[in-house]
Amino acid sequence: MQDAFIYCERLVRAGDRDRFLTALFAPAAHRAALLSLYAFNLEIARIREAARGPLAGEIRLQWWHDVVLGEERGSEAAGHPVARALIATAAKYPLERRRLTALVEARRFDFYDEPMQTISALELYADAAAGNLIALCAQILEAGSNTDTGMLAHHAGVAQALAGLLNAVSIHARRGQLYVPLELLERHGAGRQDVLDDRSMARKPASAGLRAALAELRLIARRHLAQAHELMRAATAAVVPAVLPVALVPAVLARMERRSYDPFKPIEIAPWRRQWCIWRAARRPDRIFR
Repeated sequence: MQDAFIYCERLVRAGDRDRFLTALFAPAAHRAALLSLYAFNLEIARIREAARGPLAGEIRLQWWHDVVLGEERGSEAAGHPVARALIATAAKYPLERRRLTALVEARRFDFYDEPMQTISALELYADAAAGNLIALCAQILEAGSNTDTGMLAHHAGVAQALAGLLNAVSIHARRGQLYVPLELLERHGAGRQDVLDDRSMARKPASAGLRAALAELRLIARRHLAQAHELMRAATAAVVPAVLPVALVPAVLARMERRSYDPFKPIEIAPWRRQWCIWRAARRPDRIFR
């Protein structure tokens, strides 16, 4: 079993450096469990890239759904190091199955090119994909205590997911995906044509309507950060490593608010600065959301 957890550590170190660094601030007794969750998150987040079409993606996603429900106990699950580590972690703590399955189900939207319709639908997606991950990590770190961190995880996760989606507009545009809600675009006089990449011509500059829609999304993200900040006052010190990845969100949003910001160029923050943001937040948790 130890080799499965070592595999997860290496996978997260290579594929999700920020979360790997935040896991180092967790107690050693819980670190491997956190990394198994982060490795699982990487596996399901990458299915669209690895699968040859939506059907193949659905099949793989269903396999993970069966794994987290304990229904996949065959040789394939036993031979998959991330699945083995996740099953062991879920049994040890034990993790809420509904949150694990919600993480899986959230990724179903990623396989198709249907646009996100409303802000509420986007927030539901963000909570399922990111809020649940934070809540599960908090459950591990609190080792069975009855502290309710659900709303903290919700607001922190939504803020983190929104910042990530805002920073991936150009990546999603090239794939034909639209996570900026149509409701929001239309309110500002824009549409999906303002976002999606038209391969027959050079990329147009971001329209005023698109910029206004993205600015409103940033405001929504900041509201969730503010609510998480308030809820953090009542949280135990044990949950700090679970929310540490969110410490990078204020820096990303601040870069997007500069006059030179181009929505079609992802924000790049130097590795040393990312590490400094995480280190500072670990020492002063009140700075995670600010």
